[in-house]
Amino acid sequence: MSKTTLSMLDLVAVREGSSVSDAIAISLQTAQHAERLGFTRYWLAEHHNMPGLACSSTAVLVGHIAAGTERIRVGSGGIMLPNHAPLVVAEAFGTLEALYPGRIDLGLGRAPGTDQVTMRALRRNRVETEEDFPREVAELQQLLGEPVAGQRVVASPGAGSHVPIWLLGSSLFSAQLAASRGLPYAFASHFAPRMLMQALELYRSSYVPSADWPKPRVIVGVPLVAAPTDDEAQFLASSIFQRVSGIVRGERRALQPPVAGYLESRDAQERAAIADFLAMAVIGGPATVAQHMKRIAEVTEADELMLVCDVFDPAMRLRSLDIAAAALAA
Repeated sequence: MSKTTLSMLDLVAVREGSSVSDAIAISLQTAQHAERLGFTRYWLAEHHNMPGLACSSTAVLVGHIAAGTERIRVGSGGIMLPNHAPLVVAEAFGTLEALYPGRIDLGLGRAPGTDQVTMRALRRNRVETEEDFPREVAELQQLLGEPVAGQRVVASPGAGSHVPIWLLGSSLFSAQLAASRGLPYAFASHFAPRMLMQALELYRSSYVPSADWPKPRVIVGVPLVAAPTDDEAQFLASSIFQRVSGIVRGERRALQPPVAGYLESRDAQERAAIADFLAMAVIGGPATVAQHMKRIAEVTEADELMLVCDVFDPAMRLRSLDIAAAALAA
C-alpha cells in the first residue's frame, strides 16, 4: 500500500439536533485533522434540495476549507456541470486558485446531484443531452488554460490558472472521456461500486497521455467507519445504514445517531440494498480496516483512496481517520 495515499470527500452532513453552521464547523475541523494526518486532498460534494446535507454551495465551501487549512489540496467532488455554466465555474475556481495557489482541484460530474424538479430550478428550462458534458469539459479546459488569439470569452479570473480538472463517474462514460482527454479520474464507488473494476480497466487501457498527466491517475471512493473494535464500528456505521435506508425509501433526513441492532431490524430487501450501496465500505477495528484497505488498494491499484466518513459523533469521526491513517502507514 506504500504508493496509495488517503484523501477525503465530505458531504457536510447535518446531524440530527444540529445546525448547518455546526455541520460546516465540523467539516473544517475534519479537514484540519486530515491535513495533520497527511491526507492528499479534501473534496466537497455538490447536492441540492437534500435535507441533511449542507454542500449545495460547493465553491463557497472549498474556499472556506482552504482558508482554514495550510497545505492540503481542496476541491470539488464534484461540481455537477449540468447545473452550471462553464464560464461561471471557471471564474469561481480561477478565483479560488488565485486565493490559494497550487491547492485547488476541480472535480466534475455529469449528474445533476438532485431531482429533476430541482435541476430545472437550477438551470431553468435547459435540457441536458449526452453530448453536452464532453463539450463543457473541453470548454472549461480552454477557459482555465492559456487564452488563444481571437478567443472572445476569457475567464477573469480563471484564464491561465490551469486548475487541475478531474472527471468523476460511476459508469463507463466518464472513464472513457477522462482517458481520451488525458485527465485524472475518480470513481464514485463510495455509493455506486458495481462498475468500478470495468471502469478502471477501460480508463487505463485507453488512456491518452497529456502534457499535465502523462500517466493515468485514479481515485477510488471508500466509505469508512473505524473504531477500536469491529462491534463498535458496526454500531457507529448504523448512522450510514439509516441514511441509505432513507435513500431507498425516498426519505431524506439529517444524519441520525447510531442505533444498536439496526441492520438486523431491517427486512432482507432493505439489507440487500444497503449491502449493494456500501459494497466498498471499510467498517471495523484496526486489523479489519488494515486488511480491507490493503485489499482495495491492491485490487484497484488506486493512487488514492478517498474516504467518506460520516460518523455521527465528530470526535469518533476523527478517530476513524486516525485508524485509517495508521492502517495505511502499517
